[in-house]
Amino acid sequence: MAEAVVELLERAARREAPLEELRALRLAVQAVPPAALRARLSDDHLGALFALLSVNDREQVSACVSILERLLQALDPVYVIQNLRAELQKGLFHPDDSVKILTISQVGRIVENSDAITEILNSPELLRQIINCIGGEKIAVAKEAIKSLSRIAQTRDGLEALFVSSLLSDLKNVMATNDVVRYRVYELIVEISSVSADSLNYCANSGLISELMGELTGDDVLVRATCIEMVTSLAHTPHGRQYLAQQGIIDKISNIIVGAESDPFSGFYLPGFVKFFGNLAIVDSPQQICERYPVFMEKVFEMAESHDPTMIGVAVDTLGILGSNVEGKQVLQKTRSRFQNLLNRIGHQAKNAPTELRLRCLDAISSLLYLPPEQQTEDLLRMTESWFMSLSSQPLELFRSISTQPFPDLHCGALRVFTAIANQPWAQKLMLDTPGFVEYVVDRSVEPDKASKDAKYELVKALANSKTIAEIFGNQYYLRLRAYLREGPYYVKAVSTTAVEGAE
Repeated sequence: MAEAVVELLERAARREAPLEELRALRLAVQAVPPAALRARLSDDHLGALFALLSVNDREQVSACVSILERLLQALDPVYVIQNLRAELQKGLFHPDDSVKILTISQVGRIVENSDAITEILNSPELLRQIINCIGGEKIAVAKEAIKSLSRIAQTRDGLEALFVSSLLSDLKNVMATNDVVRYRVYELIVEISSVSADSLNYCANSGLISELMGELTGDDVLVRATCIEMVTSLAHTPHGRQYLAQQGIIDKISNIIVGAESDPFSGFYLPGFVKFFGNLAIVDSPQQICERYPVFMEKVFEMAESHDPTMIGVAVDTLGILGSNVEGKQVLQKTRSRFQNLLNRIGHQAKNAPTELRLRCLDAISSLLYLPPEQQTEDLLRMTESWFMSLSSQPLELFRSISTQPFPDLHCGALRVFTAIANQPWAQKLMLDTPGFVEYVVDRSVEPDKASKDAKYELVKALANSKTIAEIFGNQYYLRLRAYLREGPYYVKAVSTTAVEGAE
C-alpha cells in the first residue's frame, strides 16, 4: 500500500495525476500508517500537493486538502515549519476556506511543540495573517484562528508576541471590522485570560479587557447581553473573579440589576446578568455572594414568580445551580415560606408548562433535592423531604405521571428526579408505601429507548447502592434491585418457545 501511495505522489509531483488518481490517493493515505508515510515523503511531494491547490477546481482542492491533512499530521512540527513556511503563508491567503483551515490548524499543532513554537514566533507575517483570519466571513475559519492564537498564548513568549509587539495593533485593527469580529477578539482575550493570572495581566495591560468591561457596563442593551457571557467565562477562574472584584465590575453588574426595574429593555440582558451571579455563587460561596449582593436573590425570586416563560426558565436554571451544593441549599432554606411557595410553582410548571421549560424544571428539581450520602444529616434530610412535599400535593405521583408520558426527554427527566432522592431514607419509605411503585422501578418493559433504559438503570443503581435500602425495602425487593443491577441496563429475558408440528 505504501508503494502505491508513493507512486501516486510521484505522479502528483510531476502534475500527471488526474482527479481520479487524487481521489485514489486520498483513500490510500488514510490506510497507510504514519510511520510508513513519514519514511517515504519528500519535499517535492508536499510542494507539488500545495501547488495543486492553486487551480480553480473545487474538487481537486478538496482532494488535496484531505491528502495534505493526513500527510502533515505524519510529519514532525519542526520539519513542517522549517520546510513549508512559504506554503503555509500562501495557504492563509487562499480563497478556499478549507485551505485556510488546514493551514491555521497546522500552525496550532506547531505551536504545541516547544521546539517549533520559536519558529512561529519569528514569523510575524504568518501570525499577522492568522489575526486577520479572525475577521473572515466564515465562522469556521475565525474559530480555527482563535484556537491557534489561544495556543500561541500558552507561553510567555507567545504572550509577548501577541501583546507586546506590533501584533497588538493588528488585533485592534481587525476589531474595527464590525461588531461580530470585535466580539470574536473579546472571545480570544477571555480565553487567554482564563489560563492564568499572568495571561490575564498581559490582556489587561493591552487595554482590551477594559474595552470589554466598558461595553458590558455601557448603555447598549444588546451589547451588554453579548458581553456578559464572556465575563461569566472569566469569572469561572479564581484569578478572573479576583480581577472582576478589584475592578469593581461585580458591583457594577449588581447595580445594573438594581436599575433594571426602570429599564423597559432589561429583558435583553437581565437573564445573562442573573446567570452571572448564579455561576459566581457556585464557584465561590453561595452564602457570601447572596449576602453581599441581595439584589441577585431577590431578582431570581421575582423572575421565578413572573409569568414570562423566558424569565422563569433562567430563574429555575439559576436555582438549580445555586442549590446544587449544601451551602446553596441552606441559603435557599433561609428564605422559608417564600422558597416553599416557589417550589410549588416549579412543580406546577414541571407538569403544565411547554416541554422545554418542563425539562428545565425537572433538572432544577433533581439538583435541588440531591444529597450526597456523607452530607445526609437529619436536618438536611428533613429539609429535602419538606421541599419534595412542597412541589405538589402528591409529588411522587406527579413525577410518575410525567415518567409514563411518551416523550423520552420528559420521561428521563422524571427518572432523574427519582434518582436524586433514591438514596434518602424518607424517599425510599415513600416509594415503598406507594402502591405499584417498586414494581414500576424493576419493570424493564416500560423503557422504550436507550436513553430511558440508561436513566432507569441509574435509578436502580442509586437505590441498590444505598446503605438503607435493604432494611427499608426488605429482602425480596432488595434482591430484585441487585439482580437488575447485575444484568445491566439492556437485559432481555429469554423467552422459551415450543415447536409445534405443522406450524409455519
